[in-house]
Amino acid sequence: MADKENVREQFTEAFEGADYPVNSPMDLVPALPNGPATSFQVGDEEITAMELNQKASGEADYPYDSVDELVDDLVEGMDDRGYF
Repeated sequence: MADKENVREQFTEAFEGADYPVNSPMDLVPALPNGPATSFQVGDEEITAMELNQKASGEADYPYDSVDELVDDLVEGMDDRGYF
């Protein structure tokens, strides 16, 4: 089982450099250190930003006005899927 706060920190660090508001996942790509290949450690699983986008497809509520709003939704979605 993944540590929710650790995942939240990883997401915040990766997405905080985006130009908010963001209107789509493509607005986030320039902020990522390795673009869509940027990876996150979620428990024993490594998930790329591209995989994260696929898993969250249809659940995102764009636009996001801040990194906190975005990260809250991402973490909530992962929580709903049983990652934590």
